[in-house]
Amino acid sequence: MTTDGHRSLAQRLTGIDEIECITPDLNGVPRGKVMTAEGFLEGRRLQMARGVLLQCIMGGYPPAHFYGSDDGDLALVPDPAQIHRLPWSSHPRALAICDAQELTGESSHLSTRGQLKAVIARYAALGLAPVVATELEFFVFAPNPDPTQPFQPPVGLDGRREDGHSAFSISSNNGLRPFFTEVYAGMAALGLPRDTFMHEMGVSQFEINLLHGDPLLLADQTLLFKHLLKEVALKHGLTVVCMAKPLAHTPGSSMHIHQSVVEIGTGRNVFSDEAGEPTATFRHFIGGQQAGLADFTALFAPNVNSYQRLCHPFASPNNACWSHDNRAAGLRIPASSPVARRVENRLPGADANPYLAIAASLASGLYGIENKLEPSEAARGEFVVPDNLALPCTLHAALERLKRSQLAKELFGKEFIEGYIASKTLELTSFLDEITPWERRVLAAQA
Repeated sequence: MTTDGHRSLAQRLTGIDEIECITPDLNGVPRGKVMTAEGFLEGRRLQMARGVLLQCIMGGYPPAHFYGSDDGDLALVPDPAQIHRLPWSSHPRALAICDAQELTGESSHLSTRGQLKAVIARYAALGLAPVVATELEFFVFAPNPDPTQPFQPPVGLDGRREDGHSAFSISSNNGLRPFFTEVYAGMAALGLPRDTFMHEMGVSQFEINLLHGDPLLLADQTLLFKHLLKEVALKHGLTVVCMAKPLAHTPGSSMHIHQSVVEIGTGRNVFSDEAGEPTATFRHFIGGQQAGLADFTALFAPNVNSYQRLCHPFASPNNACWSHDNRAAGLRIPASSPVARRVENRLPGADANPYLAIAASLASGLYGIENKLEPSEAARGEFVVPDNLALPCTLHAALERLKRSQLAKELFGKEFIEGYIASKTLELTSFLDEITPWERRVLAAQA
């Protein structure tokens, strides 16, 4: 960092005592350490155990040989563009998104932020730059101290809980205006521009659309937004849940990814030609998406609960079909002008790691461009999913598909894919070690 840059950073951090230095782990959870502002500004190297990047969602770790048998350290290197004062903190505090680097200086293969940067670099080598936008859905619930009980929406201003008839409503009856007012203020403070916001189909479910831009920036913004949501909710006595399917008989939460590709320098959308018609590059991108979605389902739908969302096909399509403006297809081409022609990947859930989901989706598209893959015929109306375009429907099946995938190892490296599978297998085993209320309620009577 230059002297002027260091002086500017010191001014931005005036009055700050501590910096949360974080990097996304395998699941997209912010992990890291809290550093004094003095040490941060002095540029002291901050180190963290390599295995933290493979931490399971329950808190455990796979065997050490998946992250280096000695479990050595990584360096957390702050991205100067992602250092922010935290608007929700009761005392002056800041956050820095960091890259996880090996002590030799290169990016760690276990870093999902590093994996996304590598995919973007592969596009750049061809003179191309991907552009993405994310749509994130989430639920706002009352506190849920007993996890054996279902989530409930907060009590509204009329003394009642929302019952599921509020989709697309702009009413303030849910009593959440103070919460969202602070969320919006926090977004402005963190530099998170928002496009649209709405009440979604589910009970106390909402969606926000982030403005399109550089994929790394959008992944960072999605991470920050989810962190902001949960922290502000705690202040208001609420619980924000980004599970894929937190409520039965209710639509789940997605993280749709809108993707286009432009020429570096001109900014021209390479999905449209001069006459405004779709290009061969557009077709090849879709073909690559279709080739990669099944192999990468475990990256888009990373948890047991993810498949609860995908088992109800409308608006949560578990297929690799593509269609023009048809929400039953896993790959939707929204109605747009030629300059905004894009591909929407509807498979990822709100529980997906944004860095990894965006990286997998873009890597698939680039694979199609590089190998000139042709897509299937576009699906129309009500359609039957061909067997070759069906996707895994359980976490076990998705992990088995990922384990067999040479494409996954080619695009993300053997170390990362094997570490991912090892961590997720532990999570699946942990889930299968428990007996659910459904099993006790339904099966016990049949014994």
